[in-house]
Amino acid sequence: MPSSLCEALTNSSINFDYQKEDDWITSGKLGSREAVLVFRTNILNPKIRKTLSEKSSAQALSETKDNKDEEESVLCQNANKTEQKGSTSSEPSSKEALNGGSTQQKIYLLKKPQQKCDNRPDKSTFTSPFKKILNRYSSSDTSISSEGEEPARSSESKSRVLKTSQNTINIKLAEDITKESGYESMTPAKSISNTEVSEEDPEVTSEDDDESGVNMPAFKLKITYKFHQTETKLLRKLFNVHGLTEIQGESNNFNLLWTGVHMKLDIVRNLAPYQRVNHFPRSYELTRKDRLYKNIERMQHLRGMKHFDIVPQSFVLPIESRDLVVAHNKHRGPWIVKPAASSRGRGIFIVNSPDQIPQDEQAVVSKYIVDPLCIDGHKCDLRVYVLVTSFDPLIIYLYEEGIVRLATVKYDRHADNLWNPCMHLCNYSINKYHSDYIRSSDAQDEDVGHKWTLSALLRHLKLQSCDTRQLMLNIEDLIIKAVLACAQSIISACRMFVPNGNNCFELYGFDILIDNALKPWLLEVNLSPSMGVDSPLDTKVKSCLMADLLTCVGIPAYSPEMRSHYDQKWSRFRSSSCQRQATFPSVSQKAKKSKKKGGGAAINLNLTGEEQRILRNARLQYSRRGGFVRIFPTDDSMQRYGNFLDSSNGIPISTPTVQSQTFQTPIMQHNYNQMLHQNLYCKDGGRHKQDDNSEADRIWQYERALETDSEIPFVKKPTVEKCEVEGRRLRKVMLKKISNGSELTPFQARQTFSLYLESVLRRLTEDPKDIHEKIILKFLNKFGGSVKPPVMFRNMQNIKVASKARSAMVAKLLGDFLENYKRDTEAYVDSFDHFGMIPSSAYNQFLTHAQESDLEAVLTLHTNVTGIMPFLYNRCGLSVPPTPPIPSGLYGFLRALPSMVTSSGMARELSKYDGYFKSYDKEKVFL
Repeated sequence: MPSSLCEALTNSSINFDYQKEDDWITSGKLGSREAVLVFRTNILNPKIRKTLSEKSSAQALSETKDNKDEEESVLCQNANKTEQKGSTSSEPSSKEALNGGSTQQKIYLLKKPQQKCDNRPDKSTFTSPFKKILNRYSSSDTSISSEGEEPARSSESKSRVLKTSQNTINIKLAEDITKESGYESMTPAKSISNTEVSEEDPEVTSEDDDESGVNMPAFKLKITYKFHQTETKLLRKLFNVHGLTEIQGESNNFNLLWTGVHMKLDIVRNLAPYQRVNHFPRSYELTRKDRLYKNIERMQHLRGMKHFDIVPQSFVLPIESRDLVVAHNKHRGPWIVKPAASSRGRGIFIVNSPDQIPQDEQAVVSKYIVDPLCIDGHKCDLRVYVLVTSFDPLIIYLYEEGIVRLATVKYDRHADNLWNPCMHLCNYSINKYHSDYIRSSDAQDEDVGHKWTLSALLRHLKLQSCDTRQLMLNIEDLIIKAVLACAQSIISACRMFVPNGNNCFELYGFDILIDNALKPWLLEVNLSPSMGVDSPLDTKVKSCLMADLLTCVGIPAYSPEMRSHYDQKWSRFRSSSCQRQATFPSVSQKAKKSKKKGGGAAINLNLTGEEQRILRNARLQYSRRGGFVRIFPTDDSMQRYGNFLDSSNGIPISTPTVQSQTFQTPIMQHNYNQMLHQNLYCKDGGRHKQDDNSEADRIWQYERALETDSEIPFVKKPTVEKCEVEGRRLRKVMLKKISNGSELTPFQARQTFSLYLESVLRRLTEDPKDIHEKIILKFLNKFGGSVKPPVMFRNMQNIKVASKARSAMVAKLLGDFLENYKRDTEAYVDSFDHFGMIPSSAYNQFLTHAQESDLEAVLTLHTNVTGIMPFLYNRCGLSVPPTPPIPSGLYGFLRALPSMVTSSGMARELSKYDGYFKSYDKEKVFL
């Protein structure tokens, strides 16, 4: 089944038209209760949207002209019949109603860039001024990723040609379609060239996305989405081109809420049946490292170690410090230390002995796997995407494609290399700063560089005679058991807080390490896996993943009137418990309902109304799964995992006293897992055929290359070319203004400081021989906050290592600091020019062309003249240190940067850990 529910555009006879609402609605007709939106990835390609929009516009003009001529002829024929004139005048409107409002679609299809629809909010009013200016001036913001680390690419590499999984479709196909349709003469200036790319092609602006979205049913149905503390660029582009409208502020009038953090229970409790959120309550039981291990450890004690040997031996510090020492004395070797609640490789380091771990930090210490699977000598791990649409019954999907992340430095067991994160950690957020990191420049190159696809790895291992079938079955088993270990608490929270069984879904990012014996080990589970894309390969995988996820989950295609009706109706049934009630309608009522729906043979009359709803949703969900593979339930799931489930209610048992101490005692028990398995995989020859997710089908789907109907162009807004001459001229103007008494606003100062540190970050990444690592590390040590180096890396003077890896580690820390710094800067706004401050328009022009030396000169003079540091402290701060003297000359401001921060306790404690770098010399090799 092609990914993202896309039909391959392989010949000109396929009419892919925005006007066909059936292409964007599935599981039911528009206006029905089962109708949900369809998301496709191919319209993310601006050339496809441009061609289709031109074709639809020309067709709309032609049909409008024909309708006008037809109306004139009808009016002439009935000129003498006044009563028929009235019916003739009302004929177009009735015809439009029968066609679903086709005339309104024609109006939408006529492009009018000068106008905006009144129903769609202007996003410029909601965009932070800091984001606007940073996106315009930052030379490092060259990808869709919010991290902005990819170097700028040439326009030739940005402009992509439409491709299918079998062959490359030349852009000339778009011209052929236009010629065959007879509209070539109507749009001569809009023809697409394969060699020449217009200025609009490399970048798809938000206005372009909005303009294409007004053709979609979601726009006419006024379906909305809301973001909260999450990466939004890829998701926002996907939503906008499909017609969804973003809402801001505290409003809860959304159809889809996408958040990167855990939700407030009040929001979950008050969800309407048509609303969707991307998290379950208490998901931290699965995503926090300490909670994940403790849940799996309970299952190991309850069900046996052999059944749940899926994680390395781990201990939670400081509570289990003594147990860690005992385990280390039995089996010596390295241990990996991870903060209990962190992500993106922050704060992770490896030690040879528990003595090297600080006792005052909460962390999870796991046995380090010393024999990992290596590709060409580089350690690798997997990021697979797991979708859970329901916990009771449990429904788990695994996406057919994943990401394989390779370490930049070749793996070496020697203890001298334990400090090197670019050798032992495969996180992209760490390795991307290494100067030797290689990015794939083509989406079809799935085994090039330091990031592969899962299917490419499986094909690579298969060529080496490895049992990839058993490997994937073991990965499925690992995922299912990890979810089973944590499901009990999540089910309890869902029954207490979630009003409707379809309100919540969740996409988890499972990080899995494979050892030399091809045994998978679960490292961690990510609550909100990164949707940032910095390469064509990332774009292809994640855009298809998100399109398939949104289609599979199913965002109801309800009109505003239907939503209002549900709001009024549902408000009468909301309560604090929100527990699903089991109803038992009579057989006659069931037969009547099934007959009315025309599906009497498809519904088991022995099922309750709630069970029928669960079964129907599971089947509809599976029919629109796209690239997702359902791994639970399967035909043998109850045989393999039935012993881990309670026989009365089907809930996973993770505590021995679950029957007498849980919420389930006063509630009638229903085993939805058993019911769903029996009805999906029955052998009685029912009308519904057995689902086709057999073991052989699943393995085949994992090993095939991801099928995409069109390559999503890897593009970004063209950065403004900086002119050094103009930058020097504007610098003189700014310096003169500052000397005459003008000051920078806090927003301008933070802008300047942010762009200055970005320039330093580029030097650290591109030039591994840079001499400023110690200065940056000293500044970050003293600044403290949420971004702090691991203990083993806080004293740079004891680290005598290769400069490339050292620079990459410092660059990683600086990148994390910049991410938080930019987020804090969004709170500063200059809505007007303040008296005595530099005018915003003039200063923005300076930032457009400013080089690192220009930014440094302005920051230096401003600090020396005013005696304040608005880029680090507020004017009214109570603990602001005195302004240090800034040395003159190049990099003088950078050398004085550590002195601008007050000394914290972190810096004074460095002497306690100096012994780490001396102690490991006793054990040079661990085998």
